[in-house]
Amino acid sequence: MRKFDEMYTQLPYEFFSKGEQIRDHYKIYDAWLARQPGDMMAKRREEAEMIFRRVGITFAVYGEKDEDGAGTERLIPFDLIPRIIPANEWSSMEKGLVQRVTALNRFLHDIYHDQEILKAGIIPRDQIENNAQFRPEMVGVDVPHQIYSNISGIDIVRAPNDKGEGEYYVLEDNLRVPSGVSYMLEDRKMMMRLFPDLFSAHRVAPIAHYPDLLLETLRASSPHTTAEPTVVVLTPGMYNSAYFEHAFLAQQMGVELVEGQDLMVKDNFVYMRTTRGPRRVDVIYRRVDDDFLDPQVFRPTSTLGCAGLMSAYKAGNVTICNAVGTGVADDKSIYPYVPKMIEFYLGEKPILNNVPTYMCRNKDELSYVLANLKDLVVKEVHGAGGYGMLVGPAATKAEIEDFRKAVEANPSGYIAQPTLSLSSCPTFVESGIAPRHIDLRPYVLSGKTVQMVPGGLTRVALKDGSLVVNSSQGGGTKDTWILEV
Repeated sequence: MRKFDEMYTQLPYEFFSKGEQIRDHYKIYDAWLARQPGDMMAKRREEAEMIFRRVGITFAVYGEKDEDGAGTERLIPFDLIPRIIPANEWSSMEKGLVQRVTALNRFLHDIYHDQEILKAGIIPRDQIENNAQFRPEMVGVDVPHQIYSNISGIDIVRAPNDKGEGEYYVLEDNLRVPSGVSYMLEDRKMMMRLFPDLFSAHRVAPIAHYPDLLLETLRASSPHTTAEPTVVVLTPGMYNSAYFEHAFLAQQMGVELVEGQDLMVKDNFVYMRTTRGPRRVDVIYRRVDDDFLDPQVFRPTSTLGCAGLMSAYKAGNVTICNAVGTGVADDKSIYPYVPKMIEFYLGEKPILNNVPTYMCRNKDELSYVLANLKDLVVKEVHGAGGYGMLVGPAATKAEIEDFRKAVEANPSGYIAQPTLSLSSCPTFVESGIAPRHIDLRPYVLSGKTVQMVPGGLTRVALKDGSLVVNSSQGGGTKDTWILEV
C-alpha cells in the first residue's frame, strides 16, 4: 500500500530534495526550511520547551515515572514543523464534520425519546440498552435545542483510498469530555512567537477566537430562566491529567473554575459558593465523567460532583455541557453505524467516511478478526487514550495470543480495523527531520448553529513507526495551519 505524507508527493523521500516532490501548499515552507542554518531548529525547540515549562502546559502520562521517579507530570512534546492543510481540503472536511455531528446529536435525542432508529431496525436495541454509557435517567429529558454534544472532538486521519488518493477518514468520535483544545491554542501562540516571518509568508486562518465561540455556544445552551446566564467550568481538580486545560479555558472565557464542593443545589437550582454568598449557575461546562456528577444518582462515593445536580438538570434549571448520556454515541461499538445515522436522519450520503470496521459481536466478523489479528488494530469498545488496544503489525506473538483470549472471552467488547497507512508529516526528532504518523482532532461547537475554528489539534506519534498518537502515551502535538487561499 502506498504511503502518504502531508508534505511530500512521493515516499520514501530525501529531505530538502527536488522541489517537484513537494506538495503545492508546502512549497513556501520548504523553501524557508532549506534556508535555515543547521542548528536553528534545535535552538528553537529548546526555547519552546523553556516557555511551555514556564506556562505549565503539562499532561499526565499514566503508568510511567519521569526521570527522577517522582511522578508522571510532564510537558507535552511540541513539534516545530507545522501540519499544513490547503483551503479546499478543509472546506470539504468542515462540511463533513458539520454533517456528522448534526446526525450524532439527532441520534442522541432520538434514543432518549422516540427511538425511531431502533424501531427501524438500523441499530440493534440491545446494543443501546445494554451499553454501559446509555443512561436510562435521561429518557424523556429535554435538553436545549436538542443538542447533547455541544463540544465534539472528531479524530480524523488521512490515508489512501481505493484509487490511491489521499482521503480523510473519521477514526473516532469524542462526545463526552473531549480534551486537547488548549494545546491547539498554545501551539499556535508558540509558532507565532518563534517564527513570525512564516506567518507573513502564509495566509493561515486564525484560531485565537475559539474561547469566544465556546462561550457563545455555552451561553446559547442556557435554560430560559435568565437573560444573563452564568457559566462555570467544572473540574475534578488539580490532580486530573487535563487540569491545565480546565484552568486555561475558564481563564480565557472569563468564567469561574469550580470543583464539586463549590456547588450546591437548593430548590432545584444550582448555586456556587462565593465570598459574597451563593450565586446562581445556569450552564456547567463539565470536565467530569457522568459517573461522578451526582452521588445521589450515579456513584454514591463520588466527591467530584454535586448532590442534587441531576434533579436541577431534569427540572430544566441548569444545562450540563456536554449532556449526560452522550457517551452512548461515541462508544466504539456504535461508531460503525454513524454513516447509517447520517442517511437515516439527514437523508444524505456521508461526506467523511468511516474506517472499515469489524464488529466482533458478529460471528462471521469475529472469525475473520481472530484469523487476522497480526494485521489488524483491535480496540476495546469502551477504551480511550490508546489503552486496551492491539496494533497487530507491531505486536509480539505472545501479545497477540493474550489478546486473542481476551477477544474470545468477550467478543462484544471489541472492534477491529485494518491497519491504515496513516499519513506522516516531517517531524523534528533527535536524529533530525524524519516522518512520523499523525492524526487531527478538529473541535465542533454546536449551539444555535454548528461552528468551528479552522484547524484542530494535530497529534503526532513520536516513536518511529508507531501509530499511537495519544498524549497520555507519550505522543506529541503540532500546530495545524489551514490556508485561507
